Amino acid sequence: MDYDRAIELFEPVLGFEVHVELNTKTKMFSDAPNFFGGEPNTNVTPVDLGLPGSLPVVNEQAVKYSISLGLALGCSIRPSSRFARKNYFYPDLAKNYQISQFDEPIAFDGSVEVELEDGRLFQIPIERAHMEEDAGKLTHVGGATGRIQGAEYSLVDYNRAGVPLVEIVTNIIYGAERDAPELAKAYVSTIRDIVRSLGISDAKMERGNLRCDANISLSPRGSGKLGTRTETKNVNSLRSVERAIRYEIQRQAAILADGGTITQETRHWHEDTGETSAGRPKSDADDYRYFPEPDLLPVEPSLELIEELQAALPEAPAIRRRRLKDAWGFTDLEFQDVVNSGLLVEIEETTAAGASPAQARKWWTGEIARLANVSSVDPSTLISALDVSELIVLIENGELTDRLARQVLEGVIAGEGTPSAVMKSRGLVVVSDDGALIAAIDEALAAQPDVLEKIREGKVQAAGAVIGAVMKAMKGTADAARVRELVLERAQQ
Repeated sequence: MDYDRAIELFEPVLGFEVHVELNTKTKMFSDAPNFFGGEPNTNVTPVDLGLPGSLPVVNEQAVKYSISLGLALGCSIRPSSRFARKNYFYPDLAKNYQISQFDEPIAFDGSVEVELEDGRLFQIPIERAHMEEDAGKLTHVGGATGRIQGAEYSLVDYNRAGVPLVEIVTNIIYGAERDAPELAKAYVSTIRDIVRSLGISDAKMERGNLRCDANISLSPRGSGKLGTRTETKNVNSLRSVERAIRYEIQRQAAILADGGTITQETRHWHEDTGETSAGRPKSDADDYRYFPEPDLLPVEPSLELIEELQAALPEAPAIRRRRLKDAWGFTDLEFQDVVNSGLLVEIEETTAAGASPAQARKWWTGEIARLANVSSVDPSTLISALDVSELIVLIENGELTDRLARQVLEGVIAGEGTPSAVMKSRGLVVVSDDGALIAAIDEALAAQPDVLEKIREGKVQAAGAVIGAVMKAMKGTADAARVRELVLERAQQ
């Protein structure tokens, strides 16, 4: 169904569950290393494998990170919270249950301010933020879709099993109306900004450090009744969150308008087709048979610790964005481009290292983003903010042109060293010595003897042919502006 028609007939009701992997050195309940990648099933201990006799021990740093996140979400911190066993039978957790929190989450009753593209603010109610462990990774082999349906067999990697997680659960969100897809994207972006500013997660969605389960239901206009919801699982990019919500609104509206019913189920998002497909019937809390985790004591943070973590909180993302926009002098459109790119942190760090905001924006959202897109990676994984700042300073000092800088950038990304080192090793420094430039100009003029005459006749644009020939002869290292000045000086002689 057309999106506008769907919104005309139905009111979208939203809810989100965002899973944030914490970047602690070790896992939530074991001393296994916590880092992305590695050979399958190497970052594991008996606890992660659920072996008999192994006992979990709570990661203190993960608890502190969880409290900081709860405070940043405007939540109250529970004086005593308890872990629970969430029972389900999938091979991605070898012990057949997940250690999570149920009725006693560490943080509860919060609110997050989200800013839409046009500057409007929307309050997202937070029900809870609770600690848990991540599951391992299943790879389904032999099927056409990469999912379990139709697969010949499945492989399991327990490296991710036990990685510390905080799951942020919203209350029911009303009033989004036609802005529902944009609000979904803005909310997940805000959560990403918060956890990155806290320094508690790498928040790389393409790596699964931050994942969103997006719940959506439709209520007929004026009915006052909640519709049946679906939950699109593990959406791992901001663009996909927005597209998934839009698609589900259109899909559900078409079914309801034809007199059909919505099945309460999980759904899978397909980036290639822009559609969702049915997963499994949605489980309720009773299906998981929660009960208190007998191997772990309650978590009881002191008031002094909570106050210390509260005092260390960075400014809220919406306030930070407004401050940076004013400080950088960007137009609304320019700054929105930065926000949409997801590179606000990188640009801020590059500016703090000495680059101009305009140049930092240009390089991060331009050439670096292009190269990242070609390689299907996050731009921040290609190059550091410090190196980008150094590159920009070399340009502003006249040692590099933009063309040469792109070659230097490629060298830095290839691991050849810092921008200065790559510039020297590749011989890419701008030549501004008049003697060398005049020699190259004379050679170009000898090949095009009529150019000086055309310039003297007022056809200044003819100088472009000489400039182009000089730049080609000097492999782009000539200072084009100085070449132009020298050509025009020759025309006056």
